[in-house]
Amino acid sequence: QVQLVESGGRLVQAGGSLRLSCTASGRDFMRYSMGWFRQAPGKPRDFVATISWNGDSTYYAESVKDRFTISRDNDKNVVYLQMNSLKPEDTAVYYCAAKEGLAQSPSGFGFWGQGTQVTVSS
Repeated sequence: QVQLVESGGRLVQAGGSLRLSCTASGRDFMRYSMGWFRQAPGKPRDFVATISWNGDSTYYAESVKDRFTISRDNDKNVVYLQMNSLKPEDTAVYYCAAKEGLAQSPSGFGFWGQGTQVTVSS
């Protein structure tokens, strides 16, 4: 079992940057591939980025590639999402997730945080 708590969401202007954090508690953080997903009002939850257990492999949605960077610190049990060049369409609740499978697939994530709101104003 792993418990996840996101932080760092806030209101930011378009073109700005923001870093989200997700702190994991529980055992064996390194067993898990980690991911970030987001859900805008009235829309389904979408894949944003995933990272392998050791951080060597990362995967991104096309809409955020070259703007967002996922990383992790296994010593601190934290996964980050650095978001640059933010756009109003990035506005959503951002969720951290964990799974024991491969990071390459955005499916199969069974552990979720409560989410953090990111709002990008134009």
